[in-house]
Amino acid sequence: MTTVESQLHAAPRNYRYVLTITVTVLVLFGWSMTTVSLNSVDESGMKVATNIINGLTHPDLNLLFNFSKQSVLYLLVETLAIAFLGTLVGSILAVPLAFLAASNIVPRPVSWLTRLLLIFIRTIPALVYGLMFIRVTGPGPFAGVLTIGLTSIGMLSKLYVDAIEELDVKVLESLTSIGCSTYEKIRFGIVPQLLSIFLSVMIYRFDMNLRDASVLGLVGAGGIGAPLIFAMRGYKWDQVGSILLGLIVLILLIELVSNKLRAKLVRGY
Repeated sequence: MTTVESQLHAAPRNYRYVLTITVTVLVLFGWSMTTVSLNSVDESGMKVATNIINGLTHPDLNLLFNFSKQSVLYLLVETLAIAFLGTLVGSILAVPLAFLAASNIVPRPVSWLTRLLLIFIRTIPALVYGLMFIRVTGPGPFAGVLTIGLTSIGMLSKLYVDAIEELDVKVLESLTSIGCSTYEKIRFGIVPQLLSIFLSVMIYRFDMNLRDASVLGLVGAGGIGAPLIFAMRGYKWDQVGSILLGLIVLILLIELVSNKLRAKLVRGY
């Protein structure tokens, strides 16, 4: 018998713990199933479900491949632009907030107040921000860019702070000992440590913002969301299928590219 096997056999058997967890999960599952009701599913509902499946599997190719302002390609490019500009705005604004929230850079009261502000920003959903900006700027892509930018600040700042607080201060001490200026310490001591992490976080957030930008169109903040909800309300399931197909392809491509870029950043630095 190997050492691993002997340790495995010698390990205490937590049968009571496993039994308790199993019973709890089964009780919760049974309780959740009581809310499932199939009484409202009738013949008309099954017909609608069949129409949905048929429309999704037979998308409107003309809507998908033409180049008008109502086409899927145009709306996907608009959605991509909203996500990109919003991520860029949020990434830039998050940098000073992240330094103000880092406890190893500023006094603790300043750090605490900035973190409180960032928590407040993260608490409000993107759709609420979208509705507020639409009242200010009117419906359109600009409201979407502002919404994506503001919602990005909360998450990006939090991840930036984690990177800033893990800075190798020995590098800064070495630069100080040889008489480097503040600019030189930032340029050669801080930027090389943070740049790859910041870029990786930005790419990851852009991937998330692309999905958020698709939803923001539902409240009139530009992008492909509005045509999607209109097609669903009009029971035009072939158009819904073409829009969803375009979204799936775009998100898969962005996912592939972003993963490769992030991997290169990790290897490069």
